[in-house]
Amino acid sequence: RLPLPQVLGDDKKKFKTRSGETVKLVDLLDEAVIRSKAQLQERMNTEGSTVQITQDSLQDAANKIGYGCVKYADLRQHRISDYQFSYDKMLDLKGNTAVYLMYAYARIKSIVAKSGKSSEELKNVLPSVEHPKEYNVVLHVLKFPEVVERVVDQLLPHFICEYLYEMAEKFNEFYKECKVIGSPQETQRLLICEVVAVTMKKAMSLLGLTPLDKI
Repeated sequence: RLPLPQVLGDDKKKFKTRSGETVKLVDLLDEAVIRSKAQLQERMNTEGSTVQITQDSLQDAANKIGYGCVKYADLRQHRISDYQFSYDKMLDLKGNTAVYLMYAYARIKSIVAKSGKSSEELKNVLPSVEHPKEYNVVLHVLKFPEVVERVVDQLLPHFICEYLYEMAEKFNEFYKECKVIGSPQETQRLLICEVVAVTMKKAMSLLGLTPLDKI
């Protein structure tokens, strides 16, 4: 039997309803979905919005993000460490959250989509790495099997969360300094984007998260 942490409220005491009852998981999930949907709707209604989902797919996106946020907020903590539950923190678009990772994944998918090249085409590309930021990303991708093995051995899933967050950060650094579409190295860099997306999707699936290709 494994020890589990306590979930704490804003007052740093055991998380309960206002009436003092234990909060049900289904209620946490429902509230997370409601807040995720409101967040998405607000971004959709903002002038100059880059949100790519439609009203028809809004509820499905809110479900995946909301459920994913609750799961990730729990799994990113050390298994035996108590933690403070906060909807605002777990729905933050910046920092180590499921929302941040999902947006990072969707951004990578959009880069590949804009290129017009398919995943099948990129599978036939000969890898080539030259820039230091390219090395950083590729080396991090190669660490994935080691991270999974570590999680299995120690039963600590937060290692995957740390890995995902570092992946997103390293990719952002790469994309900031290495032009992809329109560069002489476009095809090779698109391959890096595709490999990162595939790895992130696999890592998120191990945590029970379902990433979205468009947000």
